[in-house]
Amino acid sequence: MKIYTRSGDSGSTGLFGGPRVPKDDDRIESYGTVDELNACLGVVRASGVSKAIDGQLQQIQNELFSIGAELATPDADRHDMRIIDNAHIARLEQWIDEHEQSLTPLKTFILPAGALASVQLHLARSVCRRAERRVVTLASHDDVQMSESLTIYLNRLSDLLFVLSRVANQEAGVDEVPWQRPT
Repeated sequence: MKIYTRSGDSGSTGLFGGPRVPKDDDRIESYGTVDELNACLGVVRASGVSKAIDGQLQQIQNELFSIGAELATPDADRHDMRIIDNAHIARLEQWIDEHEQSLTPLKTFILPAGALASVQLHLARSVCRRAERRVVTLASHDDVQMSESLTIYLNRLSDLLFVLSRVANQEAGVDEVPWQRPT
């Protein structure tokens, strides 16, 4: 199988089981941003996070790949591409609750700073928020049928990534950097 096909050289790309669309189509923007998030999580995993966090991120990466596939498929039901459901969301919430038990409650905003893995998790969190915004934009189209679970999952995932950034600092023995209002 060739990596390059030349079919996208004109600025369009084909959707799974669907038509060709411009490369800046909202559907392409949404699954492209999910793909970017997945790559960010790969960088986090390569930075040396704990085995527990690494395992969770690997599972999330597989789920993000499935989200991308659903977003790339105009008729996801017909192609059996709807994978993410309430059980996936509940698991993210469970992980958040478990990790928060070991953290000191926040009394102020914190900056994306500290250990390398923590900062990379903050970057992944911000990309996740953008992915959520792109998916919300796509869902607003009248001709797009999408599972509500995708936006909820991405919202919860950004919360988890924030918590994991704090855990990564804790595991590295690095203090969080509180935001200070400029004077």
